[in-house]
Amino acid sequence: MRLVNYLKKEFHIILIASCIGFTATVFSEVIIIPPSENSQERLQEALILANPGDIVQLTSGVYSLEDSLSLDIDNITINGDGHEYTILDFSNQKSGAQGLLVTSDNVTLKDFAVLDAKGDAIKVKGSDGISFINVRTEWSGGPKPTNGAYGLYPVESKNVLIDGCIAIGASDAGIYVGQSENIIVRNSIAKFNVAGIEIENSYYADVYANTAVDNTGGILVFDLPGLPQQGGHDVRVFGNLIKDNNTDNFAPEGNIVGEVPRGTGIIIMANSNIEIFDNEIQDHETIGIAIVSYISDDSVDFSGTDYYPHPKSVQIHDNSISQSGYNPDLDKDIASILFDISEGTMPDIFWDGVLPFRQIVFGQPDAEKLILKNNGSINFAVMNPIRYMLSLPNQLNRDQSEYTKDIQPLSPVIID
Repeated sequence: MRLVNYLKKEFHIILIASCIGFTATVFSEVIIIPPSENSQERLQEALILANPGDIVQLTSGVYSLEDSLSLDIDNITINGDGHEYTILDFSNQKSGAQGLLVTSDNVTLKDFAVLDAKGDAIKVKGSDGISFINVRTEWSGGPKPTNGAYGLYPVESKNVLIDGCIAIGASDAGIYVGQSENIIVRNSIAKFNVAGIEIENSYYADVYANTAVDNTGGILVFDLPGLPQQGGHDVRVFGNLIKDNNTDNFAPEGNIVGEVPRGTGIIIMANSNIEIFDNEIQDHETIGIAIVSYISDDSVDFSGTDYYPHPKSVQIHDNSISQSGYNPDLDKDIASILFDISEGTMPDIFWDGVLPFRQIVFGQPDAEKLILKNNGSINFAVMNPIRYMLSLPNQLNRDQSEYTKDIQPLSPVIID
């Protein structure tokens, strides 16, 4: 009898839970907001009053907006009729730091465009589960330092999916993911930005099947000091077309990406466990791939901090790299130094060779060494920083034979 009563009780609980879930699904609402003279008020009101599970449906047309929009409700979808047809136009924006700000979990942004935002186009902060699907961000006046810094801009987030998106004209990065974890960026296009795609201070990212063209730098994998999350690691960049990223750097003065030379395919800075493979990297005026340490102008010593300024465990294999270094951007330090010590023969892949003092003396651990394999007939160069600082000969080593080791593939990223 006790068993029967127990089973009845469990069945009753399951039935109630099922009814609650069914009720929530039944009463989820599709809120249709067409463009109108009061688009700002109607759209923001819908984002405030929406309930979890609701869809805010935008229609074809241009929404003229003068202020930022914000969303802080979980489990919401903002859906348009396609990025060519549903346009959130911020060209007359008078206030707000971005076009759209999202601070909630399990949000999907799909099939619309954000144009000419005063600041960042779409910023997402502190979200667990954010998806950008077929979204376009663009500054329509071409590359200018007055454009917003970021197109798609998720930070401090988890389970980030960017799929089928387009980012054009950002004065920092078109597609930027920072201080985040579990990231997939795929099937997207970044063009005429300073940085096409940037993964910064983040853990576990897959960047694949994208096209980065006509930016200053195609794809950046950075780790910077002074941020809440440091020690970026486990990033795979593969199967991308990275081509003709020769746009003059138009970042505002003082911006870190302002140091990226025009004509850069990929830069890896101060990250660990990086795998770059199966990419087509073509036609870059300065460099195909650069692996560098973070070095500040004031020579800050990071030995007493948690920040590690040197890249380690970087694997570069099975890429097609061609036409690098034929017109280097000598206004940028990395390019001018490399041009001088290479006597004008710029490499396809360059490592600055900067290591902690202990490793300079005793050698770098095997597990942390750069690996190069099956990249075709490339020109490679690694700098000897000590010889460079002392103005000694043989400052550059072009022999890549010691870097040809077995590849240890990283695991694919799985979004929860």
